[in-house]
Amino acid sequence: MFGYSEEQIAWFGLTFGVGAFMLYMVFIIAQLAWESKAGKTGTFWLFLALGLGFTGFVAKLLIEYIIEKGQIL
Repeated sequence: MFGYSEEQIAWFGLTFGVGAFMLYMVFIIAQLAWESKAGKTGTFWLFLALGLGFTGFVAKLLIEYIIEKGQIL
């Protein structure tokens, strides 16, 4: 499609698509904290509990980078 292979489209979607979705989720969590008047501590716990799943995706990208380069940052 448009001269791109399936692998290139999948890489773009996983990298930028999921990244954009994660940013949108951060907005949703912040909006939830603001509307519920959670305060600083409540906001921290909301981001910790609901945003913890982001670390798996970020860790995957970091592990892929380390494996491809064959070295640690």
